[in-house]
Amino acid sequence: MLRLTRRLAVTAAAVAAILPFAAPASAQSTLKASLHSDLKIIDPIWTTALITQYHGYLVYDTLFALDDKLQVQPQMVDTWKMSDDKLTWTFTLRDGQTWHDGAPVTAADCVASLKRWGAKDTMGQKLMSYVSELSAPDDKTIKMVLKEPYGLVLSTLGKPGSNVPFMMPARIAATDPNTQITDATGSGPFVFKKDEWKPGEKVVYLKNAKYKPRAEPASGLAGGKVAKVDRIEWLWIPDAQTQVSALLNDEIDLIDIVPPDLLPLVQKEKGIKIMVVNQAGRQYAMRFNVLHKPFDNPKVRQAVLYALNQKDFLDANVGNPEFYKECKSLFPCGSPLESTKGWEDKLGGNAAKAKQLLQEAGYDGTPIVLMHQTDTPGHNNLATVAKPQLEKAGFKVDLQSMDWQTLVGRRAKKDPLSAGGWSAFFTSWAAVDVLDPVATSFLNASWRRSAGPAMPSWRSCATPMPRKPIRPSRRRLPNRSSCAPSSIRRTRRSASSRVPRRSAARRRACCRRPYWCCGASRRSDRVTVIAGGAVSAR
Repeated sequence: MLRLTRRLAVTAAAVAAILPFAAPASAQSTLKASLHSDLKIIDPIWTTALITQYHGYLVYDTLFALDDKLQVQPQMVDTWKMSDDKLTWTFTLRDGQTWHDGAPVTAADCVASLKRWGAKDTMGQKLMSYVSELSAPDDKTIKMVLKEPYGLVLSTLGKPGSNVPFMMPARIAATDPNTQITDATGSGPFVFKKDEWKPGEKVVYLKNAKYKPRAEPASGLAGGKVAKVDRIEWLWIPDAQTQVSALLNDEIDLIDIVPPDLLPLVQKEKGIKIMVVNQAGRQYAMRFNVLHKPFDNPKVRQAVLYALNQKDFLDANVGNPEFYKECKSLFPCGSPLESTKGWEDKLGGNAAKAKQLLQEAGYDGTPIVLMHQTDTPGHNNLATVAKPQLEKAGFKVDLQSMDWQTLVGRRAKKDPLSAGGWSAFFTSWAAVDVLDPVATSFLNASWRRSAGPAMPSWRSCATPMPRKPIRPSRRRLPNRSSCAPSSIRRTRRSASSRVPRRSAARRRACCRRPYWCCGASRRSDRVTVIAGGAVSAR
């Protein structure tokens, strides 16, 4: 078996993309990677976990995808057209596509996949609310009929982040969207080896010899996905320093996150190449469970907004100011919807103000069950920073440590605290996934049926919204916030890292998902609970 000799440290990367490695045709090449999390959930529709999204991009394919300029391009689709009245969309699949079990990919499979995904994903739910008919007139044709024109059809089908509209065989897509699938049969460039999957140890993928890539060169998530290795192994190493040591010792070929304090070790090694593939970075988020005390009370959530100090989180989790930037904005800094209006006095560690709000709220000392992931670099110190800040403001905090995949499973529970429930946790999103209210998964009003949210009040439009910034309103967001936006931003300072422009929206969003939050609006007293920040490294 041929091992790859070039090693990579990919910072803030989507390593599910097919990597540019080459090896002699006469020998089997293996890429060994240790990523930010173990893989325990293989259903990319059931969960929004990033590691499951990586898995999805290896195993599945999509109808459309974004290129490196964030333009929607066809992937499984060959041609498509929209009727003159903008109500009927027709998509024709490419020839030669097969599932890993050898069966041909059909339009009926794709229709079933879209329906399952559309029941869970925020943008999918919104799209489906406009759909009156979704059918497969023949094996290669998907027909979508809308109730009224909707300008985000292609943007929705080509969305890059969780939940990604991955295509599956109809027999698998028939699974209830709230039940995890156990069969990872897809049509993508790699085959998931379930018999070699050992959660907590190793995940294995083999090159799909029958995969037919597009003829165009690879660009972003679009174009030809040409597999350059025969076998991929994800080896789970929970400690970041041990990951780096394994890379330095040539025991693995790739890691996807390098903690800033360990970068000097990696940079000194000539045999290692450091790549930054996510210039926009990531945005931290604090998620509340608003079903139960104490965060069912808006003023208690607002108290968190004043209690937390943004810079402390960044210093503890990033450290080097070269790799982060403070920013009090719901949407990423550098994006069209960036705005700090109404946030000027928040996220500064104002314990006195937080105590005042807790007193007004009648907080009775109900403990906060704060879930703390211990095995994801860049996130391990979020909850531990929050605990003393919240306690200083008068909260009682029960910090419960666990690995990330356990947290991902537990966060779906709606049980009260006495039955194993929870109150809050920290996570992060890619900046490109939270650029506007439609794409932002923590702005959701349909938590009972989604893994990611829908926007109940997004207005319909016949053509895509213009990609231009909106002017900041002279009116401030109301101080009576029902949620606490704990904006913790980390991003590169260079102009090249500015988030690409996407559609601007002014419509109100309000979410009721138990651990996600309520959207911000000048016509509402609800402000999003978000510890927002982005990260990338040079």
